[in-house]
Formats: sequence, C-alpha cells, structure tokens
Amino acid sequence: MAAALTLHLELEVLESGQFAVETSLPVAQGRENLCVRAFERLHPADGFTFRIRSQIPLSGGLGSSAAATVAGLMAADHMFELDADLLACATELEGHPDNAAASLHGGFVICADGQATRFEPPTGLEALAVVPAQPVRTHAARGVLPEQVPMRDAVFNIAHASLLTLGLARGDWDLLARGLQDRLHQRARSHLFPRSFELALRARELGALGATISGAGPSVLMWCFYEQTGAVAEALGPEIDGWASLLRASFEPQGAYVGEL
Repeated sequence: MAAALTLHLELEVLESGQFAVETSLPVAQGRENLCVRAFERLHPADGFTFRIRSQIPLSGGLGSSAAATVAGLMAADHMFELDADLLACATELEGHPDNAAASLHGGFVICADGQATRFEPPTGLEALAVVPAQPVRTHAARGVLPEQVPMRDAVFNIAHASLLTLGLARGDWDLLARGLQDRLHQRARSHLFPRSFELALRARELGALGATISGAGPSVLMWCFYEQTGAVAEALGPEIDGWASLLRASFEPQGAYVGEL
C-alpha cells in the first residue's frame, strides 16, 4: 500500500543541444541522476537539459526516488509519444511498485500481481510529516528485516491492513485508527530511528488518529482528521525541537502530470 502526498517534484526537460542537469538539490548531476536514468530507460538524454525542483526530503522515506523516476519516465514518454507502461518501467528501476504507483496515480494504491488499484483519499483526512535531520539509508533499513516472521504477526498485519483499507474506503476514522498498527517492520527497524518510533507510538496521545513510519523511515506520518491537524502540529512542536522538522503534507488525489509540451 502507498499514498500520494502534497510534496511535489517538478522536472523540466529542455532541448538545449547539450546534456546538463540543473538543480540546487544535493543530488547527482550526471547520467546517474535518477530523473536522467529513468528518462534514458526510454530515450537517450543527449542534447537535453534537465531542471529539477523538489519539495520532497531526501533519504527520509517519503518517496523522493520514486518521484524522480516517475518524472523522468513521464517526460520521455510524452516527449516522444512512446505510450510506455510507466508503472512497469518504474517498478523495474525502483525494485518495487508501491511508491511509483502512488506517484503516478495519486490517492491511495494497493499493489499486487503487477498491478496497482487506486482509490480516493477520504474527505477530511490529512497528514503531518515529521522529518528527522538524521537520515536512514534504505538499504540499511531493508537489511535489518527478518527473512521469516511468526504466523501470529503475519495474521495481525493482514487483519489490520484490512481494517485500514476498509476505514479509508468508508471514511471511518475508528477503523482507520485501529488499522494503523504494524508488527512486521517498524519495531524491527526501531533501533535505526528510536525517536521516530517512540513518537509514532505516542501519536494518539498527541491528538492524531495514529501514525506510521513512512517507507523505510525515519520520517513519521501523523494521520489526522482535518479538525485535529492544527492542534497536533502544535503538540508536536516541543516534541521534535532540535532533531526533526514538520511538514504539512496532505494526501494528494492528483497523480503525476505533464504541464506543457
């Protein structure tokens, strides 16, 4: 499962006669750049300048790499009218479909069997992202997950993922809040981001519906009903002072799009 957030990446591709990457972001400026790498999955980047702007924190578990990949693929696909299977291409480059599917389609997505099923965010649901200053590398977060898990934990997650899906589909805040629980990855990774994990456990106490570690972490997504969001943001202020920043990042129904050609 994945959700699109109102944190956007914008890619502008100009036919300049020479290859270049122009950005103020601390990212690669050669062909290893993720936007360029994705573009070149469909068409050579020779003669093009890539201008990249992004609101998405890097290495925070908020899908920055998927957004860059989708942007590069979509740019090449539209410029050269390729009609490519963008989700399949993005999955090949990312190694998994969830973040790319949310970037492409917006809203909430459930990925299974090589396909992404999308549904609308319920009215009134908002999010706050707590983004720690100290990043966690995705490969490190993946490396601490066990190869096998107890049957009871697998059953717990299936049941609560089902509650979460039903709560989202119905706009039922109680079901949604109950569904925001996990036994498969968050505790196993908690030593990599102990303050994030502790904060997520206290989400209800701070006024939110609940919280999840975003992606591989260390960012925390606080799920809120819109009338709670301001109070939750105020309560989070002293809790994260000195080690994390707060972003208001509502759930985004709009998927990736091309502004102009």
